[in-house]
Amino acid sequence: MSVLSLLSGAFLGWGLGANDSANIFGTAVHSRVVSFRLAITLTAIFVILGATLEGHQGVVKVSSLSATNGILTLSNATFVMFAAGLTVLLMTLFELPVSTSQAVIGAILGHGFLVGQGNLGTAKQFFGAWIFTPIGGMLFAMILYGIIKNHFEKRLTNFRFFQIFIRYGYIFAGIFGAYSLGANNAANVFGVISSVSGGWITSYAGLLGGLAIALGVLTYSKPVMKTVGKGILPLSDITGFIVVIASAITVYIYARVGIPVSTSQAVVGSLVGIGLIKDYRIINIKLLYRILIGWFMTPAISGLLSYLLLTIFI
Repeated sequence: MSVLSLLSGAFLGWGLGANDSANIFGTAVHSRVVSFRLAITLTAIFVILGATLEGHQGVVKVSSLSATNGILTLSNATFVMFAAGLTVLLMTLFELPVSTSQAVIGAILGHGFLVGQGNLGTAKQFFGAWIFTPIGGMLFAMILYGIIKNHFEKRLTNFRFFQIFIRYGYIFAGIFGAYSLGANNAANVFGVISSVSGGWITSYAGLLGGLAIALGVLTYSKPVMKTVGKGILPLSDITGFIVVIASAITVYIYARVGIPVSTSQAVVGSLVGIGLIKDYRIINIKLLYRILIGWFMTPAISGLLSYLLLTIFI
């Protein structure tokens, strides 16, 4: 069963990398500042570094939530992770940015309700993060927009300075975003399995999670990158850079706290912040509603799949 457990975690990590990597370099690739090949290479490298160096704290939090919801065997953990991974895959196929954290927490709670140990109160810190992540992205985007407008706007009229600023700014922002993604979301990949496996899986949960995410980045990250890069609102080179930095800061703060959150929610919040500060009418409200519906559906679908799979096979 340990091989199946690893595969279920790898499946979820693959989906996470395929979906959430779009949030890191989507705007840069869409604006042609960074090539797709360079974007996925940098993302894969720094996701692994972030997961290995700073992913442990989040793994501990997810493991604790798993235990309080009655996940005590490797077989149960495997089906919970598979349910979360299947949910992320479905959202990715619809080219929608999805919260892997919501998928994992939903699947954990689905197990909890099945065995009579489901308690929404145990996940309240995660629920709070789902609300404040997009708000954080929005506020950081507004602050950064004001700083750049007030202190760099004149210098950015110099074409050479503009090109250097954008090129290396995007690369730095993408590297920081990839590192934050790995540090924050490694917990989503092997946190549940770590709670029941012990041994080398627990010791290397961060590294394993980073490798699985990197695999998704390298193989299937292009479709969602289109949605994030150009769908919600039109972005200039500067505002695209701001979105990446603002979302990376938000996600990294949560990585330090140890609560895995959605880079998708941070990015969408940052995009909305830019739209509000420039002109709210440029926001694609229909697409935004579609994304919001996806966020509400993700934990519900994941929880239901977890409940059904466990009912049938366990």
